[in-house]
Amino acid sequence: MAIREVYLDNSATTRPLPEVVRAVVDALENNYGNPSSLHRKGVEAGRVVTRAREAVAASLGVAPAEIVFTGAGSEAVNLAIKGARPGKRGRHVITTAVEHHAVLNACAQLKEQGIEVTVLPVDAAGVVDPERLAAELRDDTYLVSIMYVNNEVGAVQPLVEIAAVIGAARKAGRRLLWHVDAVQAYGKLPLRPRELGVDLLSISAHKVHGPKGVGALYVAPHTPLQPLVAGGGQEWGLRSGTENVPGIAGFGVAAEMIAREGHLAADRLRPLKKRLVEGILAAVPGAVLNGPACDKENPRCAPHIANISFPGLRGEILVHSLEGRGIYVSTGSACSSGKKPGSHVLQAMGLKEDVVEGAIRFSLSITNTEEEIDYAVKNTAAVVEELRALYG
Repeated sequence: MAIREVYLDNSATTRPLPEVVRAVVDALENNYGNPSSLHRKGVEAGRVVTRAREAVAASLGVAPAEIVFTGAGSEAVNLAIKGARPGKRGRHVITTAVEHHAVLNACAQLKEQGIEVTVLPVDAAGVVDPERLAAELRDDTYLVSIMYVNNEVGAVQPLVEIAAVIGAARKAGRRLLWHVDAVQAYGKLPLRPRELGVDLLSISAHKVHGPKGVGALYVAPHTPLQPLVAGGGQEWGLRSGTENVPGIAGFGVAAEMIAREGHLAADRLRPLKKRLVEGILAAVPGAVLNGPACDKENPRCAPHIANISFPGLRGEILVHSLEGRGIYVSTGSACSSGKKPGSHVLQAMGLKEDVVEGAIRFSLSITNTEEEIDYAVKNTAAVVEELRALYG
């Protein structure tokens, strides 16, 4: 069988859309002025940034003035967590054990500064219990940071129930800020931070077929936030530095697509994920799905991320063996691969060591096809059979 390229590592990054590439190139070639300059070239560049800000805002159902462009999703996360002002009494932050390292490491830095951090556990599917959150809230809790979709197993956190817990705490007089890392949810699931009462929400362009090097933070009105970068006061004074006009231009085009067609993404992705998971589990004896079952009626299951373990094999070897057949997957978060042994997410879910070691992540995008999924299923089964024969 001829080798073809099948890219299934879309949670690490996505291929930019052709129209995104054109917008980036146009900004580089024609709108290269500094948006802060007063002359025509500066004004033209400023218009590019304004249009993109409007597009990102529209995709979230918020106002353009509530969008702050950053250099990455991780920077948006750091601005939210480290920039949140605790007030006079605030000295306690709550997060979960399955957050992206941008959240966990930012919270670790707060801890070094004397802030207490509570890390909520998750169940075997990677989902947090809202009642546990309610039990851990204190009078001095000033920030809660809970992601929407987990980047490794696709667990969807119960944001509506969490919103109810936070809303009740606020009614009781607690001054709480709520940050949501929505990097893996943006463009795949409905996302309206105002309706949920979210104060800070981080997203990234390159996860939704936009360019790398640009992210955004939604900041609700009157949210106390201090900048991490001092300088010329760009981005409403919250993120100084000359704006990445080409990257922002591309982000705007990707956001326009989300605003126009984002509601269709889950319907397109869910059948592909179901085909992939059911195909692999049927073709590979002993394969295990990690995370929520990919049942259409299961609201805890993201439509585009499938984490599957092949106990007895190592994920890294599977990744490279599949690459030899043109299939691109990962062992988990691309931002942390190779840095620490084992996935902190799978470990937090209480999975056995051989399941953790043998896990790989398949992540889909709207550009994937049924034919690609079938090719991936067939070749995954073949690779596993070969490796089991080799390693006994």
